Amino acid sequence: MGELSSPTELSRRGLLKAGGVMLVGFSLAGPLAQKVAAQFGPPPGPDRDKIDSWIMVHADNTATILIGFVELGQGATTSLPQVAAEELDLDMDQVKTVAHETEVTPFQGGTYSSSAIANGRPQVQRAAAHARAALLRRAAAHLGVAVEALVVEHGVVSVRGEPGRSVTYGELVGDRPFEVTMDGEAIPKDPSQYRIVGQRKARRDLADKVMGRFEYVQHKRLPGMLHARIIRPRGQGAFGAPPSLLSADAAPLADIPDAQVFRQGDFLAVLAESEWHAVKAARLIESEWDIPASLPASRDLYGAMRDRVASTNVVLEEGEAGEALHRTSFTAETPYQAHATMAPNCAVADVKDGKARVWASSQDIYALRGTLAGVLGLEQTDATVQFTEGSGTYGHSLYDDVAIGAALLSQNFGRPVRLQYSRENEHGWDTFGPAHIGEVAIACDAAGKLSDYEYAGWQHSWAFVETNDQLANGTPARGWPMGPSRSVNPAVCGGMYALPRRKLVDHVLNAEDWPRGAWLRSPLDLSFAFISEQAIDDLAAQVGMDPVAFRRLNIADHRWQGVLDAAAEAAGWNGPQVSSSDGRLRGRGVGLGTHLRGWGGAVAEVEVDPESGTVRVAHLWGALDAGCAVNPDIVEAQITGQLVQTVSRMIYEEVHFTPQGVTTLDWNSYPVARFSDCPEITPVVVQRIDEPSSGAGEEVMAAAAAAIANAFHAATGKRMATIPFTPERVKAVMAA
Repeated sequence: MGELSSPTELSRRGLLKAGGVMLVGFSLAGPLAQKVAAQFGPPPGPDRDKIDSWIMVHADNTATILIGFVELGQGATTSLPQVAAEELDLDMDQVKTVAHETEVTPFQGGTYSSSAIANGRPQVQRAAAHARAALLRRAAAHLGVAVEALVVEHGVVSVRGEPGRSVTYGELVGDRPFEVTMDGEAIPKDPSQYRIVGQRKARRDLADKVMGRFEYVQHKRLPGMLHARIIRPRGQGAFGAPPSLLSADAAPLADIPDAQVFRQGDFLAVLAESEWHAVKAARLIESEWDIPASLPASRDLYGAMRDRVASTNVVLEEGEAGEALHRTSFTAETPYQAHATMAPNCAVADVKDGKARVWASSQDIYALRGTLAGVLGLEQTDATVQFTEGSGTYGHSLYDDVAIGAALLSQNFGRPVRLQYSRENEHGWDTFGPAHIGEVAIACDAAGKLSDYEYAGWQHSWAFVETNDQLANGTPARGWPMGPSRSVNPAVCGGMYALPRRKLVDHVLNAEDWPRGAWLRSPLDLSFAFISEQAIDDLAAQVGMDPVAFRRLNIADHRWQGVLDAAAEAAGWNGPQVSSSDGRLRGRGVGLGTHLRGWGGAVAEVEVDPESGTVRVAHLWGALDAGCAVNPDIVEAQITGQLVQTVSRMIYEEVHFTPQGVTTLDWNSYPVARFSDCPEITPVVVQRIDEPSSGAGEEVMAAAAAAIANAFHAATGKRMATIPFTPERVKAVMAA
């Protein structure tokens, strides 16, 4: 029986009564510096300048496309093969992909910030164009003609005008490597020649998911595998004040003969041969924790945020203010919100003989590999991470944290370990989208032309260290530096308008003093647009202009004009007022917004019951300009998903806590929109086939949040200054 590495041991009584329970512990700490270097240094892996790192051509005249962007539900495993098929002159049924794996698929960066198509398309396009050029050179030599004399269709290379003289890609390469370095000379197709890109193609993963045949990470099983559950306090406190494990009594597990308990520092877990025994053991083990009172109560959150500013930074200051006849200001607040993945996160790890293989749902398997190497004391090249899809969250939920826990347990026991979180773990220890306070002041001249814009925001950055690393190794809490997605966003805070002067300010809080933060889909942009666009509407009312007309007067460029017009046209916009005859108040609102790239516009129709205080979003129209939409079907699905999630976050979602920790631990305390709450949705793709792809995963949410807020005002004449729009808040605003 191994000794516990912590000076706080299990009780003697527990040890004597545990019977079949085994207690194991060890100490292992990877220096933070090593993990930082692993996450931000160049990762080892396939050479991205080699065609063979991206494309394999087979003897049957098909091709395998190797892509590093993972499938989170955004359709990358369909759209990126479309890009490759286009450049290679293959049909979609001639291209396939393989599982994303650090030793097999190329590093393309993490799958976030709508990067899979925005960044992935030119990377795959470049590789496929070089592969096509190499194949045509070989075909020219094989057929004895100049490259210019060749045409390609379905992977068959023919001499122009002589269809009998041909050779297939498979005959030219046939499962052999290209052994060609990309030199930048291959020119991708002109968009006028596209026959696959820009077309609607069925998603490749959808049929298996709908029919229940798809294998998620939760389904992964390995021979000899142990099942594990972690033990923590019910909800987290401040990131920089983790709980301390005082004692753990294994005596109640005596009737579970295969149960094993593991402790390293403040990391506590139970393992068993069957999942049910692990679940039972997690429920029965008795643990005592020192839990610091590290947070304000939820009701005191926003006052505490103003009181705890660590630094104030000017994000942007430009131009000179113009003439101002009309002025408005607006202050509002938005809470912490959770990823709340439908299936709790899970990972499987097999660590033995100095090697680690981990199956996880990480957005960035290369960064996770670096983190795991640091935590396990391995070289990066001795760790392999294979992406295995889980319940998508569009943001940094607990998929890396659960992978670290599974790997630590597997390394200690020398057997594969499957670690799955409980609902309480998932909700209580999620990496939340940070809370925000915003103050905006805007002015315009007599004609309605904007002349001045200022926005100040209060928020903190994200947690750099995962909880299991922090608890097991004592790794100090550390926040990300402020930057894009963590600071006031110039793209959303006035970026859609032509402004003579603009000033944006960050009031920065220390990330360590608050619940663990991370990027949530469209990070903070819902907050910015909810606040900024309500002020724009108020200024339009002062001038006496329709809110759509006011925006058209002040629009920054034709891309913003395009999404504004597309949303308004789809909605049949004729003003914000909607007639009411059944006691419910109805109104329409418009909004503009994005994340870091792309252009989003939305119109919302909202119903408010003044008696009950309930708000129902009846219809949402969302328009997105993502440049070249590789697959309009998938982009429309992305718009729909964004709008549904925006409704949920605007009407229902809010993390609550006491000074000791988070209290929203299930679907009752943290409700989300149900099927019956979903509005009618009209997605509109503003296709710009000649433009670079800019991403479509989160660029309409800010616009939709603003549209919902403005529609509420159109219906009630009142402005909501806090989300979500709970019945209690609505009734208080209506009575004010």
